[in-house]
Amino acid sequence: MVELVSTDDPVLLSWLMAQLADAEIGAVVFDSHTTALLPGTLGLIQSRVMVGDDDLDAARRILAQAGATP
Repeated sequence: MVELVSTDDPVLLSWLMAQLADAEIGAVVFDSHTTALLPGTLGLIQSRVMVGDDDLDAARRILAQAGATP
């Protein structure tokens, strides 16, 4: 697995996971519990969206739709 994006934006995270699921791209969120336990860390701890190596290009295209960059 490879990191697609790290973010502290829960809206982007939710949107991205829904889009990846719709595209049948398997994704896992790392560090989401740590981020929830330590709010206000000014982005020091971010959730990471991980995808398979083979799905990286397709996932980056979906991320680009949001105007975000990996």
